Amino acid sequence: MNAEELQVTLDLAKEHGLTEEEFERIKKILGRVPTYTELGIFSVMWSEHCSYKNSIALLKTLPRSGGRLLVGAGEENAGLVDIGGGLAVAFKIESHNHPSAVEPYQGAATGVGGIMRDIFTMGARPIASLNSLRFGTLDEARTRYLFDGVVRGIGDYGNSFGVPTVAGEVYFDESYRDNPLVNAMAVGIVKTDKFASAVAKGEGNAVMIVGSSTGRDGIHGATFASEEISEKSEAKRPSVQVGDPFTEKLLLEASLEIIKNGWLIGIQDMGAAGISCSTSEMSAKGNSGMKIDLNKVPLREKGMTAYEIMLSESQERMLCVVKKGFEEKVKEVFEKWDLHCEIIGFVTGDGLLDIDYDGGKKAVIPAYELVLGGGAPVYYRETKEPEYLKEVRRFNPKTAGLTEPANITEAFIKVFSSPNIVSKRWVYEQYDSMVRTNTIVGPGCDAAVVYIKDTEKALAMKTDCNSRYVYLNAREGTKIAVAESARNIVCSGGVPLAITNCLNFGNPYKPEMYWQFKEAIEGMGEACRFFDTPVTGGNVSFYNESPNIAVYPTPTIGMVGLVEKLEYVTTSYFKLSGHLIYLLGEDFEEIGGSEYLKIIHGKVAGDCPKIDLTAEKKLHNSLLALISSKLIKSAHDISEGGIAAALAECCIMNSENPVGAEVSIPVKSREDFTLFSESQSRVIVSVDPADKTAFEKALASTGQVFKQIGKTGGEKLRINGKLEIDLPVLIDIYYNTISRLMNV
Repeated sequence: MNAEELQVTLDLAKEHGLTEEEFERIKKILGRVPTYTELGIFSVMWSEHCSYKNSIALLKTLPRSGGRLLVGAGEENAGLVDIGGGLAVAFKIESHNHPSAVEPYQGAATGVGGIMRDIFTMGARPIASLNSLRFGTLDEARTRYLFDGVVRGIGDYGNSFGVPTVAGEVYFDESYRDNPLVNAMAVGIVKTDKFASAVAKGEGNAVMIVGSSTGRDGIHGATFASEEISEKSEAKRPSVQVGDPFTEKLLLEASLEIIKNGWLIGIQDMGAAGISCSTSEMSAKGNSGMKIDLNKVPLREKGMTAYEIMLSESQERMLCVVKKGFEEKVKEVFEKWDLHCEIIGFVTGDGLLDIDYDGGKKAVIPAYELVLGGGAPVYYRETKEPEYLKEVRRFNPKTAGLTEPANITEAFIKVFSSPNIVSKRWVYEQYDSMVRTNTIVGPGCDAAVVYIKDTEKALAMKTDCNSRYVYLNAREGTKIAVAESARNIVCSGGVPLAITNCLNFGNPYKPEMYWQFKEAIEGMGEACRFFDTPVTGGNVSFYNESPNIAVYPTPTIGMVGLVEKLEYVTTSYFKLSGHLIYLLGEDFEEIGGSEYLKIIHGKVAGDCPKIDLTAEKKLHNSLLALISSKLIKSAHDISEGGIAAALAECCIMNSENPVGAEVSIPVKSREDFTLFSESQSRVIVSVDPADKTAFEKALASTGQVFKQIGKTGGEKLRINGKLEIDLPVLIDIYYNTISRLMNV
């Protein structure tokens, strides 16, 4: 029997990831049993990946207005924030975790391609790419294979497409062994009066598919992303799409040209769920419908069924709704760029997604019933505080009898050698960070800074999340992720504008996992409201677990800030000998969840550091005032590895011109707790001695806690007369550890 003629039953619906309740709901919506093609469409559109059915109720509690926001979460393909001068920044982050677990190169590459399309379908030209990556430990061959494939995939796609990869983060932990996280972020610039919408309206307007032809790659990619990784996942390799960055570059130029010329009603990327998603979402947004003839869709494989065409996630494709009379002009543009451009249907006023193929009716579904915010299911899942928290929270570092290291320098070398702390130069040297010549500060500093052409402004951007903190305290750990993102933006001279997020969690049907998710959302909302950094959108990635383990809850924060004047751009490293070193902020000897506790004592326990949002905001305001007054030469936030690691980074981040330092840091109770504490809201700055009085006066006027702790100079890092290490040794550890581990 032809697959198109398969009898649809409850068992078949369950094979498609639908529940009995959902199957009954579909029958009620249609007034009949769905066809096989309709079942496929519902299964992808109601999958977690597309419908957010287990997360949307909580996501709606996040601040989605305020600040300079023009387009907020869920309104378009990406968020949009006003940066003045008639310009806006479009940015978004999304996951490609499951595909990267089975096919790391293409999984990561198509993640980059997909997020770029979300940006340029807004009419924005992409100017930067970022990422946040998580893997198991590098002593395992499979981790090295995944790490290598993902990095090459990101690099090859971004380099070929011609957008600089300017910032990111890479973490290694056993919890990501089976389930790597690959989160890709893109940033673009658009004129505020030229951005495009993902909408279909106007009865009779042509619906065009543009870009690449459609094949069988990626079928059920959305449902694959909505289930746990298992031994069967390898068999789902066909669910991983194959990307072509050169075609994407052509698609970019053609799309921006037709948007600029004003020939479109709407345009949407064909990402997850392909034609099913773009047709239904654009129709629902415009309170309209579409009549589609799949025989008009350019195919790259013979014998494809309606089910396969509707669910294919072949890359580098868009759906356009064109204003009447401009169809031929649009075709001319796409033909000029050597891309397919075919009219496959037209907009209707009946609200129905009406699909024909080979002379037969394959699907008739109310578009509104398929989409997020429409008829797609919305669930409130059961929550339960995880049992493990009782155990880890019982641990108090100060009363646990931890042995103090006999040699603090040796302990420091072990901590500083952690793959989570050392430079990721092995990664970013595979990326072109300078293409388009706008990159002012590239990978390696607190945040990347990219010039906005024909202005005196720049954008600072960063991804951040310490998932250990979230594992120990989901609410506070997520607040820290937002605060640290903002701190990194501020240390680079930028004013935080807004965030996008990629929420990587386990199975939402498990109450303990959903509790983590709910707590993280509440923490994120509190921090974003406090900093006036609304949420522009993002991505939820559930089911990041295998039969063996779930990943640490990882709510990755992508933040963009505005550097109002190029002269405000600030870097992390010491510039010259003889400068004064100051510590802004206060230490509370917090090593719960720290790199030190994991590396030296083998524990992930205690509570995460506390975060005082008022103190954090005061620090931001103080730093921005110092930067605008030109009273500091560098600024670097203290994070993993504590003040000892941060000072070492300040000395050697500019490896071509390293600058030593001698500092004295007051010890409250123990040397190791002081040097490796990860207390928040702390920044190391360097000051020209000539500016000492003005610097201290400026801080005193704000009430900011600060202390002079030393001076730059020499060829060593010396701390408290006990920790002493030569700069060449630091440089070797910092820049060569990852490559040594990868060349085992």
